[in-house]
Amino acid sequence: MRKRGFLAVLAATCLAALPAAAQAPLRIGVLNDMSGVYADYQGVGSVVAAEMAVADFGGKVAGRPIEVVFADHQNKPDIGATIARKWFDQDGVDVIVDVPNSAVAFAVADIAREKNRVFIGSGAGSSELTGARCSPNTVHWTYDTWELGNALGQAVSARGGKKWFFITADYAFGSDLETQTANAVKRAGGTVVGSVRHPLGTNDFSAYLLQAQASGADVLALANAGGDTTTAIKQAHEFGLTDKMTVVGPIVNINVIQGTGLKDSAGVLAVTPFYWDYNDASRAFAKRFAEKHPRHIMPNDMQAGVYASVLHYLKAVQALGSAADGRAVVAQMKRMPTDDVLFGQGVIRADGRKLHPVYLFQTKTPAQSKGEWDMFTYLATVPADQAFRPLADGKCPLVGG
Repeated sequence: MRKRGFLAVLAATCLAALPAAAQAPLRIGVLNDMSGVYADYQGVGSVVAAEMAVADFGGKVAGRPIEVVFADHQNKPDIGATIARKWFDQDGVDVIVDVPNSAVAFAVADIAREKNRVFIGSGAGSSELTGARCSPNTVHWTYDTWELGNALGQAVSARGGKKWFFITADYAFGSDLETQTANAVKRAGGTVVGSVRHPLGTNDFSAYLLQAQASGADVLALANAGGDTTTAIKQAHEFGLTDKMTVVGPIVNINVIQGTGLKDSAGVLAVTPFYWDYNDASRAFAKRFAEKHPRHIMPNDMQAGVYASVLHYLKAVQALGSAADGRAVVAQMKRMPTDDVLFGQGVIRADGRKLHPVYLFQTKTPAQSKGEWDMFTYLATVPADQAFRPLADGKCPLVGG
């Protein structure tokens, strides 16, 4: 009787626990810079984008409620890695998204592979995430350094920019961006006459701008991002370089222009796969985003990428009925065509690279702008199959010979 009574109590306890276990939330971790040079470019805006995706999906997936958590990696790989391990090991996080700063992204990608979870890089830039360091647990959304360099280098060279000088952020992302852009310039018949590296968070670019001025270049390429790009453009205008050189900012988006102002940034060329004012769908999304953002700003391409990638991830989990096997989820994401209102229809290749068209824009003058966020003039479209690195050239071990 005692044994039967014990078993009955045990069975009742297990049955009572089943609903709670079945309802354990699927957790999406937004990991980015919440306080440094990229805080306005990802930061809380990426959290808003992820939360919008969850709400638009319906708040549940495969019978589980969905939660969004977030943390600040402070642009330090060791801090990012510590957060990722804790999220995966202790906090039940199933997928980490965004992760600007490629050095941090590499660390997170390695941990996601080790723990068989999912990493989706929207803020991360290095094309090596789908190259030699590709992973069956990683998807690279929005942009990468090869795409930016290839599209922008060719487009600017075609517009007459032949001699290039680079001011480059001194870490993996900046180096990769410079290399890819320089290669595209050379393929288009241009030359690189010089380059200089600067630390992350530089406040004074005067020494670098003087070198650019003395180089004889007709194109000033800013291979950096976030607050560094904003500061460099402002100071380039103060030095009068914007009147003498074409300023090219591969990571120029609306946050850069807002921080710089149209007076200082007019004429700057950039490529991006998303601009809030591009069509009716992007404008509708931007309006909703701005209402939810604490500062009521418009979304940029990387935040749009968080929204679209989270939606596609949730579709894959729903199709599988589980998020437990990260590799299986990523494989499902690759099998399913992508389709959302911001990037349209596309695919995720075997190497994890998400493909979509990329657009060439030019920053407006103050006289051309009709409002606070009216910043870009559309110039051209680069089709998806021409914008991104050919699959065979990336040397990703996941790609068969």
